[in-house]
Amino acid sequence: MTQTKKERLDALQNHLSKAEKPVSGEELAKMFDVSRQVIVQDISLLRAKNVPILSTNRGYYMESAPGFRRVFKCKHRDDQIIEELNTIVDLGAVVEDVYVEHRIYGKISATMNVKSRKDVQNFMNNIYDSVSTPLKNITNGYHFHTVLAEDEETLDDVQDMLNQKGFLVNQ
Repeated sequence: MTQTKKERLDALQNHLSKAEKPVSGEELAKMFDVSRQVIVQDISLLRAKNVPILSTNRGYYMESAPGFRRVFKCKHRDDQIIEELNTIVDLGAVVEDVYVEHRIYGKISATMNVKSRKDVQNFMNNIYDSVSTPLKNITNGYHFHTVLAEDEETLDDVQDMLNQKGFLVNQ
């Protein structure tokens, strides 16, 4: 029996809400017996209905559970990225995204969802294995991270450590 579009959208949303890690478009396409382009369109439709689906280079996932968020303005060299990200995840927080405020293009952002040292290493491997450079480089090193934690105290600890290491920019 063929699924209707509504049934497929409901099943897709349900599957992503239960997934413990990002699910690739290819995997979803096989699961629902449709093309990857149909999955991309379905994801867009769900997002238009305010379903919090995020995409990464590893696939789609539902936005994290409720928690406390804080944006940190940072600046550092490329060789300090690992230290910056590890500082955040070692304190039990998640780096949800990175963005820059470009004077001509405006806000440019990318989802990261980095929550462990392994995620940090995978992120850096993707940077090293490509011709791209970190987003911060288009604004002379200045960038922002949205950081998620279970409590405000953890965010305070992140702020203190980033400041101590000289990564925070006074706003």
